[in-house]
Amino acid sequence: MAKTAFIGFGEINTPVDVVIRKCKAAAEALKGEGLDLYEVYPIADDYEETQIAGALEKLKGQDFDSMVLCVAGWIPTHAVIKITEQYKHLPMVLWGLCGWYEGDRIVTTADQAGTSGLRATFEGLGYTFKFVYDVMGKKTKSDKVASFCRAASVARKLRSEKVGMAGYRDMQLYGILYDGVSLKKTTGVEIETFELLEVEQRYEKLDAAEIQAVIDNRMSKWHFMKPAKPESMKMAAGYYLAVKQILEERHCKAVSLKDVDGMKKLCGFPPAPIFMLLSEDGYTTIPENDSLGSVTQLMMNGLTGQLAGYLEFYEFFENSVLAGVPDFVAADMVDGDHYTVLPAAFGLLNQGILNVSKVKTGTVTMSRLTYKNGKYIMHILLGDGKTPPKWEECGWDAPAPQLSALEIGIKDVELFAENVACQHYIITYGDNRQAIRDLCNILGIEVFEM
Repeated sequence: MAKTAFIGFGEINTPVDVVIRKCKAAAEALKGEGLDLYEVYPIADDYEETQIAGALEKLKGQDFDSMVLCVAGWIPTHAVIKITEQYKHLPMVLWGLCGWYEGDRIVTTADQAGTSGLRATFEGLGYTFKFVYDVMGKKTKSDKVASFCRAASVARKLRSEKVGMAGYRDMQLYGILYDGVSLKKTTGVEIETFELLEVEQRYEKLDAAEIQAVIDNRMSKWHFMKPAKPESMKMAAGYYLAVKQILEERHCKAVSLKDVDGMKKLCGFPPAPIFMLLSEDGYTTIPENDSLGSVTQLMMNGLTGQLAGYLEFYEFFENSVLAGVPDFVAADMVDGDHYTVLPAAFGLLNQGILNVSKVKTGTVTMSRLTYKNGKYIMHILLGDGKTPPKWEECGWDAPAPQLSALEIGIKDVELFAENVACQHYIITYGDNRQAIRDLCNILGIEVFEM
Protein backbone atom coordinates (compact mmCIF):
# COMPACT_ATOMS: atom_id res chain seq x y z
CA MET A 1 0.00 0.00 0.00
CA ALA A 2 1.15 3.54 -0.77
CA LYS A 3 2.32 5.41 2.34
CA THR A 4 0.92 8.92 2.20
CA ALA A 5 0.84 11.89 4.56
CA PHE A 6 -2.62 13.48 4.46
CA ILE A 7 -2.46 17.12 5.61
CA GLY A 8 -5.75 19.05 5.86
CA PHE A 9 -6.01 22.84 5.87
CA GLY A 10 -8.73 25.40 6.56
CA GLU A 11 -8.58 29.10 7.44
CA ILE A 12 -8.81 30.16 11.09
CA ASN A 13 -12.16 31.92 10.57
CA THR A 14 -13.83 28.92 8.93
CA PRO A 15 -15.88 26.82 11.39
CA VAL A 16 -13.49 24.11 12.49
CA ASP A 17 -16.18 21.42 12.49
CA VAL A 18 -16.74 22.07 8.77
CA VAL A 19 -13.03 21.74 8.00
CA ILE A 20 -12.82 18.52 10.03
CA ARG A 21 -15.90 17.07 8.34
CA LYS A 22 -14.58 17.77 4.86
CA CYS A 23 -11.08 16.50 5.60
CA LYS A 24 -12.40 13.33 7.22
CA ALA A 25 -14.58 12.55 4.20
CA ALA A 26 -11.63 13.11 1.84
CA ALA A 27 -9.37 10.90 3.94
CA GLU A 28 -11.95 8.11 4.04
CA ALA A 29 -12.29 8.30 0.25
CA LEU A 30 -8.53 7.84 -0.14
CA LYS A 31 -8.55 4.88 2.23
CA GLY A 32 -11.28 3.42 0.07
CA GLU A 33 -8.86 3.73 -2.86
CA GLY A 34 -6.35 1.61 -0.96
CA LEU A 35 -4.00 4.26 0.43
CA ASP A 36 -2.31 3.96 3.81
CA LEU A 37 -2.68 7.43 5.34
CA TYR A 38 -0.97 9.26 8.16
CA GLU A 39 -3.52 11.98 8.92
CA VAL A 40 -2.77 15.44 10.28
CA TYR A 41 -5.68 17.91 10.35
CA PRO A 42 -7.09 20.46 10.78
CA ILE A 43 -4.34 23.02 10.32
CA ALA A 44 -5.25 26.73 10.35
CA ASP A 45 -3.29 29.96 10.08
CA ASP A 46 -3.47 30.97 13.74
CA TYR A 47 -1.32 34.03 14.47
CA GLU A 48 1.07 32.18 16.79
CA GLU A 49 1.41 29.35 14.24
CA THR A 50 0.86 26.75 16.93
CA GLN A 51 -1.13 24.49 14.60
CA ILE A 52 1.64 24.58 11.99
CA ALA A 53 4.24 23.76 14.64
CA GLY A 54 2.05 20.96 15.98
CA ALA A 55 1.65 19.48 12.52
CA LEU A 56 5.39 19.52 11.90
CA GLU A 57 5.96 17.81 15.24
CA LYS A 58 3.48 15.05 14.34
CA LEU A 59 5.14 14.54 10.97
CA LYS A 60 8.66 14.40 12.38
CA GLY A 61 10.28 10.98 12.08
CA GLN A 62 7.54 9.56 9.86
CA ASP A 63 8.31 7.99 6.47
CA PHE A 64 6.14 8.72 3.42
CA ASP A 65 6.15 8.09 -0.29
CA SER A 66 3.99 11.13 -1.01
CA MET A 67 2.00 13.94 0.56
CA VAL A 68 -1.58 15.10 -0.02
CA LEU A 69 -2.25 18.75 0.78
CA CYS A 70 -6.00 18.76 1.25
CA VAL A 71 -7.38 22.29 1.01
CA ALA A 72 -10.79 22.29 2.68
CA GLY A 73 -11.18 26.05 2.49
CA TRP A 74 -9.31 29.27 2.03
CA ILE A 75 -5.86 29.14 3.58
CA PRO A 76 -3.07 31.72 3.30
CA THR A 77 -0.20 30.35 1.24
CA HIS A 78 2.41 30.64 3.99
CA ALA A 79 0.57 28.20 6.27
CA VAL A 80 0.96 25.43 3.70
CA ILE A 81 4.46 26.29 2.51
CA LYS A 82 5.90 26.24 6.02
CA ILE A 83 5.05 22.54 6.09
CA THR A 84 5.72 21.55 2.49
CA GLU A 85 9.16 23.15 2.42
CA GLN A 86 10.29 20.52 4.91
CA TYR A 87 9.16 17.79 2.50
CA LYS A 88 9.85 19.30 -0.90
CA HIS A 89 11.65 16.09 -1.94
CA LEU A 90 8.31 14.23 -1.88
CA PRO A 91 5.79 14.07 -4.73
CA MET A 92 2.67 15.98 -3.63
CA VAL A 93 -0.97 16.35 -4.55
CA LEU A 94 -2.57 19.76 -4.14
CA TRP A 95 -6.20 18.72 -3.66
CA GLY A 96 -8.90 21.37 -3.48
CA LEU A 97 -12.22 20.20 -2.07
CA CYS A 98 -15.46 22.00 -2.90
CA GLY A 99 -18.59 23.58 -1.47
CA TRP A 100 -22.10 22.19 -1.34
CA TYR A 101 -25.69 23.07 -2.13
CA GLU A 102 -28.24 24.05 0.48
CA GLY A 103 -31.52 24.26 -1.36
CA ASP A 104 -31.03 26.61 -4.29
CA ARG A 105 -27.85 28.25 -3.02
CA ILE A 106 -24.16 27.37 -2.93
CA VAL A 107 -22.26 27.27 0.35
CA THR A 108 -18.50 27.47 -0.10
CA THR A 109 -15.45 27.59 2.11
CA ALA A 110 -13.45 29.05 -0.79
CA ASP A 111 -11.41 25.91 -1.36
CA GLN A 112 -10.31 26.97 -4.82
CA ALA A 113 -9.25 30.36 -3.57
CA GLY A 114 -6.74 28.44 -1.50
CA THR A 115 -5.57 26.21 -4.35
CA SER A 116 -5.41 29.15 -6.77
CA GLY A 117 -2.99 30.88 -4.45
CA LEU A 118 -0.88 27.75 -4.06
CA ARG A 119 -0.63 26.16 -7.51
CA ALA A 120 1.71 28.69 -9.11
CA THR A 121 3.72 28.92 -5.89
CA PHE A 122 4.26 25.16 -5.89
CA GLU A 123 5.35 25.39 -9.50
CA GLY A 124 7.71 28.26 -8.79
CA LEU A 125 9.28 26.42 -5.86
CA GLY A 126 10.02 23.45 -8.10
CA TYR A 127 7.75 20.96 -6.36
CA THR A 128 6.84 17.71 -8.07
CA PHE A 129 3.08 17.83 -7.73
CA LYS A 130 -0.34 17.27 -9.25
CA PHE A 131 -3.25 19.69 -8.89
CA VAL A 132 -6.68 18.10 -8.42
CA TYR A 133 -9.93 19.95 -7.69
CA ASP A 134 -13.37 18.62 -6.81
CA VAL A 135 -16.59 19.93 -8.33
CA MET A 136 -19.86 20.33 -6.46
CA GLY A 137 -22.42 17.67 -7.25
CA LYS A 138 -19.79 15.38 -8.82
CA LYS A 139 -17.95 12.37 -7.40
CA THR A 140 -14.86 13.33 -5.48
CA LYS A 141 -11.66 12.89 -7.46
CA SER A 142 -10.03 10.68 -4.85
CA ASP A 143 -9.18 8.19 -7.62
CA LYS A 144 -6.91 10.73 -9.33
CA VAL A 145 -5.27 11.63 -6.04
CA ALA A 146 -4.71 7.97 -5.21
CA SER A 147 -3.32 7.22 -8.67
CA PHE A 148 -0.61 9.84 -8.21
CA CYS A 149 0.21 8.60 -4.70
CA ARG A 150 0.54 5.01 -5.91
CA ALA A 151 2.81 6.22 -8.71
CA ALA A 152 4.94 7.99 -6.10
CA SER A 153 5.36 4.68 -4.28
CA VAL A 154 6.39 3.00 -7.54
CA ALA A 155 8.88 5.78 -8.27
CA ARG A 156 10.44 5.32 -4.86
CA LYS A 157 10.62 1.55 -5.25
CA LEU A 158 12.31 1.90 -8.64
CA ARG A 159 15.26 3.52 -6.87
CA SER A 160 16.27 0.10 -5.56
CA GLU A 161 15.25 -2.05 -8.54
CA LYS A 162 17.74 -3.93 -10.69
CA VAL A 163 17.60 -5.59 -14.07
CA GLY A 164 19.75 -8.70 -14.44
CA MET A 165 21.21 -8.77 -17.94
CA ALA A 166 23.40 -11.46 -19.45
CA GLY A 167 25.59 -9.97 -22.13
CA TYR A 168 25.17 -6.70 -24.00
CA ARG A 169 23.75 -5.46 -27.29
CA ASP A 170 22.44 -8.62 -28.89
CA MET A 171 22.74 -8.62 -32.70
CA GLN A 172 24.54 -5.25 -32.46
CA LEU A 173 21.15 -3.53 -32.29
CA TYR A 174 20.99 0.21 -31.60
CA GLY A 175 17.47 0.39 -30.16
CA ILE A 176 18.39 -1.64 -27.09
CA LEU A 177 21.36 0.48 -25.97
CA TYR A 178 21.30 2.58 -22.79
CA ASP A 179 23.29 5.15 -20.84
CA GLY A 180 23.68 3.88 -17.30
CA VAL A 181 24.16 7.21 -15.53
CA SER A 182 21.22 9.06 -17.07
CA LEU A 183 19.00 5.98 -16.71
CA LYS A 184 19.83 5.71 -13.01
CA LYS A 185 19.35 9.45 -12.50
CA THR A 186 15.96 9.50 -14.21
CA THR A 187 14.35 6.19 -13.31
CA GLY A 188 16.43 4.95 -10.40
CA VAL A 189 16.86 1.53 -12.02
CA GLU A 190 20.25 -0.18 -12.15
CA ILE A 191 21.10 -2.59 -14.95
CA GLU A 192 23.47 -5.21 -13.57
CA THR A 193 25.20 -7.28 -16.21
CA PHE A 194 26.59 -10.78 -15.87
CA GLU A 195 28.35 -12.97 -18.37
CA LEU A 196 27.02 -16.04 -20.13
CA LEU A 197 30.21 -17.74 -18.94
CA GLU A 198 28.90 -17.49 -15.39
CA VAL A 199 25.61 -19.03 -16.48
CA GLU A 200 27.45 -21.86 -18.19
CA GLN A 201 29.70 -22.47 -15.18
CA ARG A 202 26.73 -22.70 -12.83
CA TYR A 203 24.89 -24.92 -15.30
CA GLU A 204 27.78 -27.39 -15.35
CA LYS A 205 27.77 -27.67 -11.55
CA LEU A 206 24.05 -28.39 -11.14
CA ASP A 207 22.84 -31.62 -9.61
CA ALA A 208 20.98 -33.87 -12.05
CA ALA A 209 18.21 -34.47 -9.50
CA GLU A 210 17.62 -30.73 -9.18
CA ILE A 211 17.26 -30.41 -12.93
CA GLN A 212 14.91 -33.37 -13.10
CA ALA A 213 12.74 -31.87 -10.36
CA VAL A 214 12.09 -28.80 -12.53
CA ILE A 215 11.13 -31.04 -15.44
CA ASP A 216 8.84 -33.21 -13.32
CA ASN A 217 7.23 -30.50 -11.18
CA ARG A 218 7.11 -27.55 -13.54
CA MET A 219 7.60 -28.32 -17.21
CA SER A 220 5.51 -31.48 -17.14
CA LYS A 221 2.45 -29.29 -16.48
CA TRP A 222 2.85 -27.53 -19.81
CA HIS A 223 0.81 -28.75 -22.76
CA PHE A 224 3.26 -30.18 -25.30
CA MET A 225 1.86 -30.43 -28.81
CA LYS A 226 4.52 -33.09 -29.43
CA PRO A 227 7.30 -34.50 -27.24
CA ALA A 228 10.50 -32.53 -26.81
CA LYS A 229 13.96 -34.10 -26.89
CA PRO A 230 15.12 -35.11 -23.40
CA GLU A 231 18.27 -33.06 -23.87
CA SER A 232 16.21 -29.95 -24.69
CA MET A 233 14.19 -30.43 -21.51
CA LYS A 234 17.35 -30.82 -19.39
CA MET A 235 19.00 -27.76 -20.92
CA ALA A 236 15.87 -25.68 -20.34
CA ALA A 237 15.59 -26.68 -16.71
CA GLY A 238 19.32 -26.43 -16.06
CA TYR A 239 19.88 -23.02 -17.60
CA TYR A 240 16.77 -21.75 -15.82
CA LEU A 241 18.21 -22.82 -12.46
CA ALA A 242 21.58 -21.23 -13.28
CA VAL A 243 20.04 -17.88 -14.26
CA LYS A 244 17.68 -17.87 -11.29
CA GLN A 245 20.58 -18.40 -8.89
CA ILE A 246 22.19 -15.22 -10.23
CA LEU A 247 18.97 -13.21 -10.10
CA GLU A 248 18.27 -14.25 -6.52
CA GLU A 249 21.80 -13.48 -5.34
CA ARG A 250 21.76 -10.04 -6.97
CA HIS A 251 18.16 -9.22 -6.01
CA CYS A 252 16.94 -8.60 -9.57
CA LYS A 253 13.24 -8.56 -10.43
CA ALA A 254 13.73 -8.32 -14.19
CA VAL A 255 15.89 -10.20 -16.64
CA SER A 256 17.09 -10.03 -20.22
CA LEU A 257 19.45 -12.48 -21.88
CA LYS A 258 21.62 -12.18 -24.94
CA ASP A 259 19.56 -14.29 -27.28
CA VAL A 260 20.56 -14.70 -30.92
CA ASP A 261 24.28 -13.94 -30.49
CA GLY A 262 24.35 -15.38 -26.98
CA MET A 263 22.32 -18.36 -25.77
CA LYS A 264 21.53 -19.60 -29.26
CA LYS A 265 24.99 -19.10 -30.76
CA LEU A 266 27.25 -19.88 -27.79
CA CYS A 267 25.20 -22.32 -25.72
CA GLY A 268 23.36 -23.92 -28.61
CA PHE A 269 20.01 -23.46 -26.91
CA PRO A 270 17.12 -21.01 -27.59
CA PRO A 271 16.28 -19.43 -24.21
CA ALA A 272 12.47 -19.30 -24.53
CA PRO A 273 11.73 -21.93 -21.82
CA ILE A 274 14.15 -20.19 -19.45
CA PHE A 275 12.08 -17.02 -19.77
CA MET A 276 8.86 -19.02 -19.44
CA LEU A 277 9.93 -20.58 -16.14
CA LEU A 278 11.21 -17.25 -14.79
CA SER A 279 7.95 -15.59 -15.80
CA GLU A 280 6.04 -18.21 -13.82
CA ASP A 281 8.21 -17.20 -10.85
CA GLY A 282 7.11 -13.57 -11.20
CA TYR A 283 10.11 -12.08 -13.01
CA THR A 284 9.57 -9.64 -15.86
CA THR A 285 11.32 -11.03 -18.92
CA ILE A 286 12.42 -9.72 -22.30
CA PRO A 287 15.01 -11.04 -24.80
CA GLU A 288 17.91 -9.51 -26.72
CA ASN A 289 19.43 -7.24 -24.04
CA ASP A 290 16.52 -4.84 -24.39
CA SER A 291 17.51 -2.49 -21.58
CA LEU A 292 14.83 0.20 -21.87
CA GLY A 293 12.22 -2.45 -22.58
CA SER A 294 13.11 -4.14 -19.31
CA VAL A 295 12.97 -0.85 -17.39
CA THR A 296 9.55 -0.18 -18.94
CA GLN A 297 8.44 -3.59 -17.69
CA LEU A 298 9.51 -2.76 -14.13
CA MET A 299 7.55 0.48 -14.31
CA MET A 300 4.42 -1.21 -15.63
CA ASN A 301 4.73 -4.07 -13.16
CA GLY A 302 4.86 -1.59 -10.31
CA LEU A 303 1.86 0.36 -11.58
CA THR A 304 -0.38 -2.58 -12.52
CA GLY A 305 0.93 -5.71 -10.80
CA GLN A 306 1.05 -7.39 -14.21
CA LEU A 307 4.16 -9.07 -15.62
CA ALA A 308 4.06 -6.57 -18.48
CA GLY A 309 5.15 -8.90 -21.26
CA TYR A 310 6.48 -7.69 -24.57
CA LEU A 311 5.24 -8.08 -28.13
CA GLU A 312 7.07 -7.12 -31.30
CA PHE A 313 5.69 -5.93 -34.60
CA TYR A 314 5.49 -8.15 -37.66
CA GLU A 315 3.04 -6.34 -39.91
CA PHE A 316 1.31 -2.95 -40.10
CA PHE A 317 -2.26 -3.03 -41.45
CA GLU A 318 -4.58 -0.18 -42.28
CA ASN A 319 -6.24 -0.04 -38.85
CA SER A 320 -4.20 -2.47 -36.77
CA VAL A 321 -0.81 -4.07 -36.22
CA LEU A 322 0.22 -7.71 -35.96
CA ALA A 323 2.21 -7.95 -32.73
CA GLY A 324 3.64 -11.29 -31.69
CA VAL A 325 6.62 -13.06 -30.18
CA PRO A 326 9.11 -15.36 -31.87
CA ASP A 327 9.36 -17.77 -28.96
CA PHE A 328 7.75 -16.92 -25.59
CA VAL A 329 5.07 -14.84 -23.91
CA ALA A 330 4.67 -13.69 -20.29
CA ALA A 331 2.84 -16.15 -18.03
CA ASP A 332 -0.09 -13.83 -17.25
CA MET A 333 -0.71 -13.04 -20.92
CA VAL A 334 -1.66 -16.66 -21.65
CA ASP A 335 -5.33 -17.35 -22.28
CA GLY A 336 -5.58 -20.43 -20.09
CA ASP A 337 -3.99 -21.94 -17.02
CA HIS A 338 -0.84 -23.35 -18.63
CA TYR A 339 1.61 -22.81 -21.47
CA THR A 340 1.08 -24.51 -24.80
CA VAL A 341 4.48 -25.39 -26.24
CA LEU A 342 5.88 -26.89 -29.40
CA PRO A 343 9.42 -28.24 -29.94
CA ALA A 344 10.63 -26.63 -33.18
CA ALA A 345 13.72 -25.32 -34.95
CA PHE A 346 14.20 -22.02 -36.78
CA GLY A 347 16.66 -21.74 -39.64
CA LEU A 348 20.09 -23.01 -38.58
CA LEU A 349 19.24 -23.07 -34.87
CA ASN A 350 18.88 -26.21 -32.77
CA GLN A 351 15.48 -27.39 -31.64
CA GLY A 352 13.96 -25.19 -28.97
CA ILE A 353 10.84 -25.36 -26.85
CA LEU A 354 8.59 -22.76 -28.39
CA ASN A 355 5.67 -21.10 -26.61
CA VAL A 356 2.64 -21.06 -28.90
CA SER A 357 0.03 -20.22 -26.26
CA LYS A 358 -3.05 -18.25 -27.17
CA VAL A 359 -2.78 -14.68 -25.90
CA LYS A 360 -5.54 -12.98 -23.90
CA THR A 361 -7.54 -10.43 -25.85
CA GLY A 362 -9.04 -7.13 -24.70
CA THR A 363 -8.06 -3.53 -24.16
CA VAL A 364 -4.28 -3.15 -23.93
CA THR A 365 -1.95 -0.29 -23.11
CA MET A 366 1.21 -0.32 -25.21
CA SER A 367 4.21 1.48 -23.73
CA ARG A 368 7.89 2.00 -24.44
CA LEU A 369 10.53 4.09 -22.69
CA THR A 370 12.87 5.73 -25.20
CA TYR A 371 15.88 8.04 -25.12
CA LYS A 372 15.90 10.75 -27.74
CA ASN A 373 17.95 13.91 -28.11
CA GLY A 374 19.22 13.74 -24.55
CA LYS A 375 15.92 13.11 -22.79
CA TYR A 376 13.71 10.18 -21.82
CA ILE A 377 10.28 9.88 -23.40
CA MET A 378 7.51 7.39 -22.63
CA HIS A 379 5.50 6.42 -25.70
CA ILE A 380 2.02 5.17 -24.80
CA LEU A 381 -1.08 4.28 -26.76
CA LEU A 382 -4.29 2.34 -26.23
CA GLY A 383 -5.18 -0.62 -28.38
CA ASP A 384 -7.83 -3.28 -28.85
CA GLY A 385 -6.21 -6.71 -28.77
CA LYS A 386 -7.98 -9.33 -30.89
CA THR A 387 -7.25 -12.91 -31.92
CA PRO A 388 -4.95 -12.64 -34.96
CA PRO A 389 -5.53 -14.32 -38.32
CA LYS A 390 -3.55 -17.44 -39.17
CA TRP A 391 0.05 -16.44 -39.77
CA GLU A 392 3.58 -17.78 -39.65
CA GLU A 393 7.13 -16.49 -39.61
CA CYS A 394 9.04 -17.81 -42.59
CA GLY A 395 11.91 -20.10 -41.63
CA TRP A 396 10.40 -22.41 -39.04
CA ASP A 397 10.27 -26.18 -39.46
CA ALA A 398 7.25 -27.22 -41.51
CA PRO A 399 4.49 -27.10 -40.58
CA ALA A 400 5.31 -23.63 -39.27
CA PRO A 401 3.93 -22.86 -35.79
CA GLN A 402 1.15 -20.37 -35.08
CA LEU A 403 3.14 -17.98 -32.91
CA SER A 404 1.65 -16.23 -29.87
CA ALA A 405 0.29 -12.90 -31.01
CA LEU A 406 -2.45 -10.28 -31.03
CA GLU A 407 -3.87 -8.19 -33.81
CA ILE A 408 -4.06 -4.82 -32.07
CA GLY A 409 -6.41 -2.20 -33.40
CA ILE A 410 -5.07 1.32 -32.87
CA LYS A 411 -6.44 4.73 -33.67
CA ASP A 412 -3.88 5.90 -36.23
CA VAL A 413 -1.52 3.28 -37.61
CA GLU A 414 0.23 5.72 -39.92
CA LEU A 415 1.01 8.11 -37.07
CA PHE A 416 2.20 5.22 -34.92
CA ALA A 417 4.43 3.89 -37.70
CA GLU A 418 5.99 7.33 -38.12
CA ASN A 419 6.85 7.43 -34.41
CA VAL A 420 7.45 3.78 -33.49
CA ALA A 421 10.43 3.67 -31.15
CA CYS A 422 11.51 0.02 -31.22
CA GLN A 423 10.44 -3.43 -32.36
CA HIS A 424 9.49 -4.30 -28.74
CA TYR A 425 6.57 -2.64 -26.91
CA ILE A 426 5.39 -3.54 -23.43
CA ILE A 427 1.80 -4.77 -23.05
CA THR A 428 -0.49 -4.37 -20.04
CA TYR A 429 -4.20 -5.09 -19.98
CA GLY A 430 -6.69 -2.31 -19.38
CA ASP A 431 -6.36 1.44 -19.80
CA ASN A 432 -3.33 2.30 -17.68
CA ARG A 433 -2.49 5.62 -19.27
CA GLN A 434 -3.33 7.80 -16.25
CA ALA A 435 -1.07 5.78 -13.96
CA ILE A 436 1.75 6.03 -16.52
CA ARG A 437 1.27 9.79 -16.84
CA ASP A 438 1.47 10.15 -13.08
CA LEU A 439 4.67 8.11 -12.81
CA CYS A 440 6.31 9.99 -15.66
CA ASN A 441 5.30 13.30 -14.08
CA ILE A 442 7.09 12.28 -10.90
CA LEU A 443 10.20 11.01 -12.69
CA GLY A 444 10.40 13.95 -15.08
CA ILE A 445 9.87 11.81 -18.18
CA GLU A 446 8.08 13.37 -21.12
CA VAL A 447 4.99 11.50 -22.34
CA PHE A 448 4.22 11.06 -26.01
CA GLU A 449 0.67 9.78 -26.23
CA MET A 450 -1.35 8.78 -29.24
